[in-house]
Amino acid sequence: MVFPIVGGNQSTGDIVTNSLRFNDDDSAYLTSGTLSSPNTDKFTVSFWVKISGARANIFSIGKRLTGETGDYYALTVDLGSGTGSGRLSLGGYNGVADSNTIAVNTDTTTGPLFRDPSAWQHHVYAFDTGQGTAGNRLKWYLNGVLQSGYNTTTTPSQNVDLFDSSGTAFRIGRMYNDESRYMDGYLAEFYYVDGQQYDHTYFGETNDNGVWVPVENGKGAGGAITFGTNGFYLQFKETGTSANASGMGADTSGNGNHLTPTNLAALDVVTDTPQNNFAVINPLHRRLTNNDPAYSEGNLKLTGQTGDGQNNNAIATIQHLKSGKWYFECKATLAANGNFGVGISDNPVGTNGNAASDSNHVWYNKDGTINYGTSSSGSYGNSYTNGDIIGVAFDLDNGAIYFYKNGTIQNSGTAARTDLLTTMAEGYTPIGFNNKGVSEFNFGNPSFSISSGNSDANGHGNFEYAVPSGYFAVNTKNLAEYG
Repeated sequence: MVFPIVGGNQSTGDIVTNSLRFNDDDSAYLTSGTLSSPNTDKFTVSFWVKISGARANIFSIGKRLTGETGDYYALTVDLGSGTGSGRLSLGGYNGVADSNTIAVNTDTTTGPLFRDPSAWQHHVYAFDTGQGTAGNRLKWYLNGVLQSGYNTTTTPSQNVDLFDSSGTAFRIGRMYNDESRYMDGYLAEFYYVDGQQYDHTYFGETNDNGVWVPVENGKGAGGAITFGTNGFYLQFKETGTSANASGMGADTSGNGNHLTPTNLAALDVVTDTPQNNFAVINPLHRRLTNNDPAYSEGNLKLTGQTGDGQNNNAIATIQHLKSGKWYFECKATLAANGNFGVGISDNPVGTNGNAASDSNHVWYNKDGTINYGTSSSGSYGNSYTNGDIIGVAFDLDNGAIYFYKNGTIQNSGTAARTDLLTTMAEGYTPIGFNNKGVSEFNFGNPSFSISSGNSDANGHGNFEYAVPSGYFAVNTKNLAEYG
């Protein structure tokens, strides 16, 4: 199943303005305090997620049993689980080894795959084990559609507890307090409702374009949300590191059930949301090499392989731009005798190819030259080295492209190419490549620290250097207006 790049096909109307970026290499997560007599049989969890890595351990409610090494009393949701299968795994564990109170698994044959790094998707898990009809005890909605009939499903028994009422905590981005399984991706609009089984209409609606989008609390068809004693609502609008109203885990439900962030920083609060989806780089669309590169920081950081000398490419998730004026940045970390380049391509090739293999592309090399197809311009601008930030401004209304080094336009302001429209076929896609180096892309939500902070004329993005006049960040709101 392919999920659309949802929510951002309108240029105005922000219900969701922020998300929180989780990088599993950082062991980043949020955790609640001990829940106070929670409803263990009736509750709802809703969230928007944009997956980055092979798996995303979204949340768990529960604890490891005292004195045990392998048994839990908990409920967990894990996207992308399995050996590269991209399946969903939802499990309720009752404290007995290999015994489930509830289990849902999708597979590559009958169920959707959760591995598209370009798409925001909405999940609602609504539980009420007191229901007489077994099929009503768990209702799972994906982008506003009730799901059923997947490969492995264990329906909870009537009135069964899905986690322990005593000593239990809610964790987001991590499975339990003693396991090293974390999340790779972005989360937005995270609800935990204690004591109510709510359907999808409380959290979203279908817009005039037929796209499932978030809805403001109380304005959906379902009505206003009653959160219950332990419930919380996370909008990720704050950047503090404490469990309070100024923290990244601030609860805006009115309950004050703030969560504690661990190994998360202010830089992880970003504006990539289901209503304004920003480009990232796509680990599923890349050159196959003997040693795999590493993708991290929400698919904005590409660490090249250390082996056979082949280039590792980066291809943006928002592709084939044919009009408008666009800007992005790339921070370089170079390796000795390694290649490094950044630019755009009309035909980026992934499998066994190179993002810059087609004749209709332009990139700026670390030695200061420009390549176009199989040709090199010779000297174009300054060479660059570790820590330098390359800006790329490409004008698809007039067919020109310009490169910047640390905010200074190169070649005295003369375009590297002015004929982009002459041979354009599919449209241009931001790209980059390196061998053994590190490419850190900034399409508006940087993974590296920004010293100044600059947005485009629409107020989108956070760039190190001023966005050239008339150019815009590569996101879906700007595409709706200029693309």
